[in-house]
Amino acid sequence: MVVRVARVCAVAVLCAPWLAGCESWKAPAWWNKAPEPLVEAVPAVEAPPPEITGTVDPPVSPAPGVTPAIRGDIESDLNLGKRFRRAVEKGIPDARKAAEAWMGLAASYDRLRRFELADRAYARAIEIVGPAPEILNNQGYSYIMRGDYARARVKLDAAIAKDPNNPYILANLELLDRSVRPR
Repeated sequence: MVVRVARVCAVAVLCAPWLAGCESWKAPAWWNKAPEPLVEAVPAVEAPPPEITGTVDPPVSPAPGVTPAIRGDIESDLNLGKRFRRAVEKGIPDARKAAEAWMGLAASYDRLRRFELADRAYARAIEIVGPAPEILNNQGYSYIMRGDYARARVKLDAAIAKDPNNPYILANLELLDRSVRPR
């Protein structure tokens, strides 16, 4: 008798997968019950926000009255900055080209709103060729972007004194005047 019960149980266990797909067969409640976990569930803890390290500056809104430059593709801006960086690291023997590379790097930093790095690059360009009107003009525009209109005025006035007919300097002076004019 015990052997017979064991055979019936074995057949029932072996046929259970086929019976589970049958619509007429109703599985007992214990059949579909999810197994209990072996360890107690730990309530989910929300992760703290990532630590701010200062390696990336938060976005800065442009100064009032200044139309922000077209940012374009950030990847192309970054690649352009990397090219200028490689050029200045290479050490260009021609002073004029070296200063141009430093100015390009400074302008790239301005576009990325990394003004402290732009200031260093402008200073290096001035060390090489002196305070050329192009450098002073770019520095003036950099200060306009930051909203530092007093320093922008000093740089742009120095630039226009060296090259009074330069259309870029004149345009930046006009932009500065529009930026500080009350609305």
